[in-house]
Amino acid sequence: MALTLEQTLARVPMWKNARDIKTTPLGGGITNQNFRVDIGGESFVLRIGGADTELLGINRQHEYAANVAAATIGIAPEVIYFMEPEGYLVTRFLNARPIPRDEISQPENIRRVAHVLKQIHALPVIPGAFSPFRTIEDYAATARRYSVAFPANFDWLMSRLREIEAVFARESFVPRPCHNDLLNENFLDDGNIRIIDWEYAGMGDPAFDLANFAVHHGLDEEQDKFLLVEYFGEVTVRRVARHTLMKIASDVREAMWAMVQIGISKLDFDFRGYADKHFARGAGMIREARYLESLQKF
Repeated sequence: MALTLEQTLARVPMWKNARDIKTTPLGGGITNQNFRVDIGGESFVLRIGGADTELLGINRQHEYAANVAAATIGIAPEVIYFMEPEGYLVTRFLNARPIPRDEISQPENIRRVAHVLKQIHALPVIPGAFSPFRTIEDYAATARRYSVAFPANFDWLMSRLREIEAVFARESFVPRPCHNDLLNENFLDDGNIRIIDWEYAGMGDPAFDLANFAVHHGLDEEQDKFLLVEYFGEVTVRRVARHTLMKIASDVREAMWAMVQIGISKLDFDFRGYADKHFARGAGMIREARYLESLQKF
């Protein structure tokens, strides 16, 4: 059972006898409850994890370890306390601003994001493993257990994803620490790019982070190439193909995340509309000529 805000505050050792605690709900999240906590002239963020988030593939110990690792290089906020067994997290509040979508997709910010992702992917090994393909399979099994209605073209989508995974298997990659959830809401700017919310982090394919960022921010073909040049130093045919195909995997994974939420969430959010949006965009990319052209590049 989830703790109340008051119970959670009382469990944080450094706040136990404090009399000047001020809490303010933070918006933007649709899985957890987040609060700004002001106390003794300092500000923190308290995350109270949502119910049944393990069904979304979230491991709070892994999230904690990834956040700590990213904080050591100044990309994530400093972790102040990790509450066990609940897995609630207290981090330093960042006095930073959100980066609007149209701003983060400008060349200078794409360059900054590419640099930050290279730093994340160069971190030492972190716990957990992430594959968009296994995640989609797991989400599908969970959604079925909760009798969630699937789109009519779901089997067709799964066949296309198996095609993508099969061509990826022809060219191995070295798993690296990845964030795997590069929504616009997870980027902040205080003079440097900061990334929050490390719930889905794990050892994975850096190409997923690049594609995940690109598709969430609506990067076009030229912006995609610019991102790849800034990350790799050059664009190759296979890198462009992998990026193109991974954007599809990212969108289907996002849609399947929402499918699980349809089954388990009590939040007032249109998860069906969210799933439909990402299913449609993924299917649209498959129907483009670039899909078959990309498959043939491997």
